Amino acid sequence: MKRVGVLGGTFDPPHIGHLIIAEEVYHQLDLDEVWFLPSNHPPHKSGATADNQNRLEMVKAAIADNPHFSVSDIELQRDGKSYTYDTIKQLKKQNPDIEFYFIIGGDMVEYLPKWYEIKKLMEMTQFVGVKRSGYQLKSPYPVEEVEMPIIEVSSTMIRRRLKQGREIRYLTADGVIDYIKEHHLYEA
Repeated sequence: MKRVGVLGGTFDPPHIGHLIIAEEVYHQLDLDEVWFLPSNHPPHKSGATADNQNRLEMVKAAIADNPHFSVSDIELQRDGKSYTYDTIKQLKKQNPDIEFYFIIGGDMVEYLPKWYEIKKLMEMTQFVGVKRSGYQLKSPYPVEEVEMPIIEVSSTMIRRRLKQGREIRYLTADGVIDYIKEHHLYEA
């Protein structure tokens, strides 16, 4: 079976932390690919700053030079809240020959017991927890741990810097920076 990592998120905007996570999991778990899935309406966050199409295009720009990364708009096509259970169920139905590894940050591992249909979800996918500063990867559910270089960058930080007119070079891919400038995203 093909082994595919799935990295969901708002990617508002995508940054080097997302890319490093995907690359490290790809290599450490010997995956065939990593798919980026921008969320429509994640249940744990309020509305995104950039619209769905802009976030999708920024992810495409961020991963453009990596042949084992791709992007899926599966969650953006669905109305309402984006639940991982619904996404994995749909992905497995469309791709019965793929074993999925759902990648989550260390901050999300402790919330797994509160996830929608978590018991069924655990039967459908392997969770991969990436270590993150200040979080322990403790869960009553099995989570495969992946060591990660500590990169303290966030989409919130990037948006704040842009609103302040500050530089974001090296915090995200050059293609993302170009896209943000061209579309006047996150301006004050």
